Amino acid sequence: MTVSIDVYHLISWRARFRAAARSQLRISKSIPARDIIQMGRTDRHKDRGVGPDLHTEHTNMKPKNTICLWFDKDAHEAARFYAVTFPDSKVTAVHEAPGDYPGGKKGDVLTVEFTVVGIPCLGLNGGPTFRHTEAFSFQIATENQEETDRYWNAIVGNGGTESQCGWCKDRWGLSWQITPRALTDALAAGGGEAKRAFEAMMTMKKIDVAAIEAARRG
Repeated sequence: MTVSIDVYHLISWRARFRAAARSQLRISKSIPARDIIQMGRTDRHKDRGVGPDLHTEHTNMKPKNTICLWFDKDAHEAARFYAVTFPDSKVTAVHEAPGDYPGGKKGDVLTVEFTVVGIPCLGLNGGPTFRHTEAFSFQIATENQEETDRYWNAIVGNGGTESQCGWCKDRWGLSWQITPRALTDALAAGGGEAKRAFEAMMTMKKIDVAAIEAARRG
């Protein structure tokens, strides 16, 4: 009697399983494959207690860390210049002052949100009290002499000034290091290669890639 009951339940279970499988197959044929894949991803997110829009929510969040740069009153002009000069750079928002403040009046541009080569920045028009110094600079890695020349000439040719060892300042006083990878690779090599490349660099304003590579070879 016990054996017959177990067999009965086994047969009944197999029949129900086959019926459910046929039903599921009919449903799956009516749903595009991409939707089935997305359903599976959603279920996995639920299992982990994470919503399916995690990536979307993350990309819409404000960055955790932003570089704040103090300008006299030209933050918007500077941000526009950086946006047209460097890749992956753009002005994302401009905010006016809601009231008078020490550096300006109500309605003046107070802050400008922008990115420089993907780095989030905030330009603050705070008045002439504080000036930029070489204590802070952007270091832009370049792949060749053409790219080095392009950035250097854009900055210096727009009212900036040349300095030493690949450094220059833009017209707002912000410092930039236009640094070919040939130079950083040579310095990282250590030993005689680094010493020769370093000594060559010390004689330069804008970096000469060919001269650095020649010095490295000895």
